[in-house]
Formats: sequence, structure tokens, C-alpha cells
Amino acid sequence: MIVPDPKVARTLLTRYATLKIAQAERESPQAARELRDVTYTLCVLMGTADVREAVAAADALLESAAALPAKDEESGLSLAV
Repeated sequence: MIVPDPKVARTLLTRYATLKIAQAERESPQAARELRDVTYTLCVLMGTADVREAVAAADALLESAAALPAKDEESGLSLAV
């Protein structure tokens, strides 16, 4: 099974939340379109058909990623001493 990149999931969750707030404060066609796009992408990334399930899955992914030791991006080695 392919595991989504936590950074991508975090970015999509942030964008989703920002657009939901923007729509709640003041509806606009552009924000609605962007929200649909982000919702679709988040669902595809997390392998779900429902945005609530996608958000829950992304939250769980981020929680599990936070529990892992940080790694140096270039070398792949753990940064924990």
C-alpha cells in the first residue's frame, strides 16, 4: 500500500480548512471552486470517497508521522542523537 506524503497531506488539510473558513465568512465562486478541487484531491490522496473520512485519515497519518523520529532529507538518517 502506498502511504501519502505527510507534507502533502498537511498542505491539503491547511488549504481545505482555510477555504472552508473563507466560504463560511463570505461565499465566492472562486473559493467554492478551489474548495471542490482541494476536497477532491484530499479524497484521492487518502483513498476515500468522503471528505470527512479523508480528513480523519490525513489527521491519523500526521499523528503517526509525528511519532516517528525526524530524518535528514538528504541522507535519510535519523536526526535523533
